[in-house]
Amino acid sequence: MKLLNGAELAGYMKENQAHTVKALRSRKIFPKLVIIRNSDSPVILKYVHLKQKYGEDIGITVEDWYREDVAEAVREANAQEDVHGIIVQLPLVDPSLTDEVVSEIAVEKDVDGLGTEVRIQRGETAKFESATATAINWLLAGYDINLAQSKIALVGRGRLIGKPLARMWGDSGYDVTAFGRGSDLMTLRDFDVIVSATGVPHLITGDMLKPGAVVVDAGTASEGGVLVGDIDDSVREREDLLAITPKVGGVGPLTVTALFEHVLIAANK
Repeated sequence: MKLLNGAELAGYMKENQAHTVKALRSRKIFPKLVIIRNSDSPVILKYVHLKQKYGEDIGITVEDWYREDVAEAVREANAQEDVHGIIVQLPLVDPSLTDEVVSEIAVEKDVDGLGTEVRIQRGETAKFESATATAINWLLAGYDINLAQSKIALVGRGRLIGKPLARMWGDSGYDVTAFGRGSDLMTLRDFDVIVSATGVPHLITGDMLKPGAVVVDAGTASEGGVLVGDIDDSVREREDLLAITPKVGGVGPLTVTALFEHVLIAANK
């Protein structure tokens, strides 16, 4: 069984990004990303730190803004010409404000693709797709998984992964089926590629998959203070699967890489 190692792919891309930053700086362009949050939760601080470290490694300035009024902070960052990318680090203290806040991000600075769904609903054009959805697409392409000849199941219809992937792959003409709450997950046996992004620990079990399946775990939840995915350990015990993401180093590292790739595109406008 092949491991879909996103960290390895991210390493290759990171080197190229560092060279791109140097080229931009030679033209007096200094890429900057602003992360806006209104929570000090350990999980959020961990993600912010990872992005700051990545930015430092490739030469991109990453500023961490803690603000109670996140929407006002977004408007402030929109107005700063030297800011090329803006992220609202989710979840907000009041999650009901998410759509309102992310739709405030200027379309050319929405490098995480957070406002894409809202913009599409309003009939507007979004410049960047979800960084996580982009990362999953890169991951499967990087390991030569043939999506054009596969039956694809997307478990979860969330704004960051399920919906953008369904749109991305649907536009490419792929055979995609979305599973939501109440769907019969035993029918996953009929699919070649399964991407799960629900945040429900151990949701996908070994008896739900056919031999030769490709499994991508993009779910994240906290269980006893430990971050876990959607895929149960019984899946990883299956030796007859074609490929699966590792517990650590699958989608996550490439998501950060995709995010900074978008920052570079925005800076090079």
